[in-house]
Amino acid sequence: MSETMAKILPLENGDRLTRPEFERRYQTMPNVKKAELIEGVVYMGSPVRVIHGQPHAQIMTWLGSYWTATPGIALMDNTTVHLDAENEPQPDALLRIVNGGQTMISEDGYLEGAPELIAEIAASSASYDLRDKLRAYRRNQVQEYLVWQVNEQKIDWFRLREGEYIVLPSDETGIIKSEVFPGLWLAVPALVAGNLVEVQSVLQRGLATSEHQAFVQQLRV
Repeated sequence: MSETMAKILPLENGDRLTRPEFERRYQTMPNVKKAELIEGVVYMGSPVRVIHGQPHAQIMTWLGSYWTATPGIALMDNTTVHLDAENEPQPDALLRIVNGGQTMISEDGYLEGAPELIAEIAASSASYDLRDKLRAYRRNQVQEYLVWQVNEQKIDWFRLREGEYIVLPSDETGIIKSEVFPGLWLAVPALVAGNLVEVQSVLQRGLATSEHQAFVQQLRV
């Protein structure tokens, strides 16, 4: 190992680092699959249990169906995002508008800027996803932020309005509808229960709306 490499310390949970220092350390640890810098603090993921992995797959299935039906957007899974000088998250899932949206892909292949929608799987309301991450996403103008608190069987879907996050309400049947991605409908009770057939059925209703069709036409311009 070179003298330069020997001087680079490993990442540790709780380290307070600048983003360049975080990236230098992260790049020397290829075996680490997930590390994030949130408000200047390092968070390193532990091995993924079923309680996280299965909801993650369900969210990706739902978002993947919307992506397939909506040319002009992109879905990403566990992709590093350069938000600002103190924040480099690796969201569980995100949707971005490819042309004319808030993000761009850097020369070295990372996402720069605030995705239009981020989804995270959290153990509970005590998770940093609903504290430090929420503040960072709000400040950087992530337009919608969905958090699934799996232990509490609860989903919060935040919408940025006038610099603050408000919770999008569900209708009388438990469906929440995105304001940024028309037609992206979520049957919350069905998702929490693991009923993907119903989740997909409700999404297809959203995709059949005139609002979604108009959104697709807008993305083509």
